[in-house]
Amino acid sequence: MSPGGTAAAGPGIRVTGTGVEHAAEPLGLDVPRPRLSWHLGSDARDQVQSAYRLLVATSADLLREGSADVWDSGEVPAGDSLLVEYGGPPLRPRTRYWWSVRVWDAQGTASPYGEPAWWETGLQDAANWTARWIRPPDGGTAQLRKDFHVAAPVVRARLYATALGVYEPELNGHRVGDHRLAPGWTDYRVRVQYQTYDVTELVRDGDNVLGAHLGPGWYAGHVGMFGPGQYGDRPLLRAQLELDHADGSRSTVGTDDGWRTTTGAIRSSDLLMGEEQDARAATPGWSSPGYDASSWTAVEVDDGIAVAPVAQADPPVRATEQLPAVNRTEPAPGTFVYDLGQNIVGVVRLHVDAAAGTEVRVRHAEVLNPDGTAYTDNLREATATDTYVLAGGAAVLEPKFTFHGFRYVEVTGAAPEPADVVGLVLHSDLPQTMSLSTDQPMLDRLQRNITWGQRGNFLSIPTDTPARDERLGWTGDINVFCGTAAYVAGSAGFLAKWTTDLRDAQSADGAFPDVAPAVGDLGAGTAGWGDAGVTVPWLLYERFGDRRALAENYPAMLRWLDHLTATSDGDLRPADGARYGDWLNVDEETRRDLIATAWVGYAARAAAQAADALGETADAQRHRDHHGRVREAFQRAYLDETGRLRDDAAAGRGDTQTGYVLALSFDLVPAELRAAGADRLVSLIEQRGGHLATGFLGTPYLLPVLTDTGHLDTAYRLLEQREFPSWGYQIDRGATTMWERWDSIRPDGEFNDPSMNSFNHYAYGSVGEWMYRTIAGIEPLDPGFRRVLVRPRPGGGVRRAAARFSGPYGEIATRWSRVDGGYRLEAEVPVNTTAEVHVPIAVRADPNASFIRRDAEYDVYEIGSGKWEFTS
Repeated sequence: MSPGGTAAAGPGIRVTGTGVEHAAEPLGLDVPRPRLSWHLGSDARDQVQSAYRLLVATSADLLREGSADVWDSGEVPAGDSLLVEYGGPPLRPRTRYWWSVRVWDAQGTASPYGEPAWWETGLQDAANWTARWIRPPDGGTAQLRKDFHVAAPVVRARLYATALGVYEPELNGHRVGDHRLAPGWTDYRVRVQYQTYDVTELVRDGDNVLGAHLGPGWYAGHVGMFGPGQYGDRPLLRAQLELDHADGSRSTVGTDDGWRTTTGAIRSSDLLMGEEQDARAATPGWSSPGYDASSWTAVEVDDGIAVAPVAQADPPVRATEQLPAVNRTEPAPGTFVYDLGQNIVGVVRLHVDAAAGTEVRVRHAEVLNPDGTAYTDNLREATATDTYVLAGGAAVLEPKFTFHGFRYVEVTGAAPEPADVVGLVLHSDLPQTMSLSTDQPMLDRLQRNITWGQRGNFLSIPTDTPARDERLGWTGDINVFCGTAAYVAGSAGFLAKWTTDLRDAQSADGAFPDVAPAVGDLGAGTAGWGDAGVTVPWLLYERFGDRRALAENYPAMLRWLDHLTATSDGDLRPADGARYGDWLNVDEETRRDLIATAWVGYAARAAAQAADALGETADAQRHRDHHGRVREAFQRAYLDETGRLRDDAAAGRGDTQTGYVLALSFDLVPAELRAAGADRLVSLIEQRGGHLATGFLGTPYLLPVLTDTGHLDTAYRLLEQREFPSWGYQIDRGATTMWERWDSIRPDGEFNDPSMNSFNHYAYGSVGEWMYRTIAGIEPLDPGFRRVLVRPRPGGGVRRAAARFSGPYGEIATRWSRVDGGYRLEAEVPVNTTAEVHVPIAVRADPNASFIRRDAEYDVYEIGSGKWEFTS
């Protein structure tokens, strides 16, 4: 959110921050009725909002005068402060709207208005595009430019731009914006996002030049294991610069047949393969007035492109951090290897000084061979190599249209000092929202690994790995990780955009694909993968309070349920519905018909929750009935009278850790047999010496099921385990992100199968959600954390923990310790929320906390906003 503080202090409440559509001040928003949110602050506890008033105007000055020439909501008697829908007249395109809000507290005392904030609409309608699609005749990576003249003073300038490929605009010798790899990845056959840039300060009177670098990107470059040209064979650019003049007129400079193009220093670029540059072919000043482009080639115009640009819905990819190398080795003469100390996603910036014609090659690796050289077998066909030919003298080398997953940088052709080798961290620029620290270094490292894994793999879409020739939007990975992701970062806009990608790829029979955007022929309708079409929309509602996102996805959820019904035999889904099984389990394969059926039960229950939230009462009952039928069928087919899951000679094992985890988590076991099922799960863990055996589908639910069935000690034992397979095993072997396999490095020190062995793969980071709910003790009771459950559950070797979560309503924090038989809990919740706090019975509560009830080992209190303390 953007700062929105006022000078107000004292016991009342005040506006401290504002946002529009999960962003601070979005530029180029095409949502017809945007939703406005605000954070509140107070120096007193137990503060709530009882009413609000929204003003929307065409200038900040009007708001400061208390006027609204667009919309005045009037005083609305409601506590809503999250995603409140704009209710004024239809919004005009290309318009900046200023807004402010004031609120009333429970006693009816009004706050001052918050500082004016804004959003700005984009082009809104395809008819407002006059620019044409253009491309270099030879395809590939190129520079494109056009001279234009400004004859009248400009008071406002906006560049609307996009590409089928990737692009970076320039205006009068300056890079425009800070986006990387724009416009991002969508199914370009269906939609392409455009970006809006405020370039008012870059336009000058007289001669000007608008230009852009253009590369193949996802559109024409290599995608996954399927090779180049998945959408087209040559990239295209569409850009429209609109200039508003002081006299009220508007002039437009757009891509058309008057543009010219050349290759320039970037000879080739590819997201997977890397980039080749030859500085001797550089064109200094190419995007500035006065440059002679007479030798450049005329562009081609393609008016046959049917896809209409839509405004960007997710945060852009940016370079958010720089990590200089921490050391340098020379494992072979002339080959230098640099360690960044952290596995990242991004590119390398090198400072070198060498003679003209010198070739510098940069390779990227996640791990090293025993001899200290870069290990790249696991990259498969991705060469992940950037090559530079120097023009002579000092130079800064950095690729423009590629990215890599790496910790180690191998350089040949130069020997820069470690400080001159810098990793630029690239990812979709989401705010980091969760911090967690304990007195256990391994768990703190695990928290960092989860965070780094998410940062690197949330790059335009949620990917499965950023290093090898894949980098696809596997639905199963985000299905199991999104619960953690929603804590770690403010991912609402990112995930909402991806659900659009998912709907774009849904088949006519309702099957969600195994990857989205859909590419290649990887299949659809897979249990635990396609269910992302249910899980992610529900998460957007539960964690971010986004009811609109749930409603937009609900019809697709229904089609998915129809597909599951159509591909089931009665209420049991056959094994081919779970093509991947419990992916990468540890030698304990669960029968796939059980998995497929369990996930039908999951989807039906989740759809019932969604229908309830949307007021679809009849649908909700229909889905509950569906879940009930699946539950009964599951019990008949897979569960014996003692609560044990059945094995089958032909179908495989049901009596597995994952079998019990799914059955218990998805409410498929009768109440009277739940304890027996949980005990059997613990027995299977003990039979493995206190180790898990779960894969992608079982692991996210393993610790929650153990905790909810009274086996918190076993959950902590698994979390703190250091032997294979475990999270600690990876960390003890140097992991700085999550691994794809439990043993990407085997106990004997050998690397696992290079055909599928990523060292940055967030699926097993799904344990983060349990850590935040159980160690931090923060979870939602109402959508968007309007009501919060504060319930740390100490266990294992953890004696202290502190957490802070930046939720939709503001900061939620916990800090607890258990030392020498005592317990202390500090809790903080934001204004306009309440919390239910669970503390051990012997703990003394703040005298102003309201006692609610006693639950077995806990006393339960209700608290309002502010800071609270419970001690013994």
